[in-house]
Amino acid sequence: MGSRWKVLAAAVALVVAAGCGLTGGKDGDAASVAANEPTFEPTSESPTPIEEPTTEPPSAKPSKSATKKAKPKPSKTTPTGPVNNFEHAACFHVEGKAVSKKSAKSALNAAAAKHYWPTSAPSLTVPSDVVRAVAWNESGWQSNVVNCDGGFGLMQLMPDTVSMINNRFEQTYDVKDYKQNAILGANYLAWLTKYIGDNYFGGNYSLSTSKCSSTSSWCLLNTVIAAYHAGVGTIEQAASSKKLPSTQYVYVVRSLMKSCFCDTY
Repeated sequence: MGSRWKVLAAAVALVVAAGCGLTGGKDGDAASVAANEPTFEPTSESPTPIEEPTTEPPSAKPSKSATKKAKPKPSKTTPTGPVNNFEHAACFHVEGKAVSKKSAKSALNAAAAKHYWPTSAPSLTVPSDVVRAVAWNESGWQSNVVNCDGGFGLMQLMPDTVSMINNRFEQTYDVKDYKQNAILGANYLAWLTKYIGDNYFGGNYSLSTSKCSSTSSWCLLNTVIAAYHAGVGTIEQAASSKKLPSTQYVYVVRSLMKSCFCDTY
């Protein structure tokens, strides 16, 4: 009988010990797992912890502050401002090696300095900021880029436009030469200025921004920029209503005239 009581006492002692977590029961397993798990501490490289959302009824709409996305801060090397037209191009490829942005800028300024109507309109000039802004919007000053619609180079000139300018001014400009490409584009802007100025602005050729009440108003500068993008026919069609076409394109070019990342070159 004494031996039986000794066995029972030993069994009871084991049960009590297990209940206290001394023999590796459930509580002991949880403590062991917790001890082996790495602790999370925020560092400069760790993502910001997400706050737990507050409980709202299923039909409740999130507040504007909850849905507003934080705007990323641009880096010093990232161009800011309106996205240029070229970045929205459906397709394009390059031919040959591009010239530097500094060389492109020099060519565009030189093209703007030329007088394309020395006899009939000697005072007519195309401001250099207009030429540079149009070129930046069209190509990002990439001299060797070819759009799938046929536009080529700095000024993204179409074959028909090149032929028209060369024939009208009895020239043989090569669209694939970046300096002559700049001249062709500036010459086309000068032609648009005279044509639209003569027909719709009483022979006034001023491309000053002071002549425009806004970037969408009917003024010579805005109509010339719009015509460069959509063709002079769009201006002829809109002349009766004086509702400016291609307003988004005009807005971007006018914005680039005021402030452009290209000015750093």
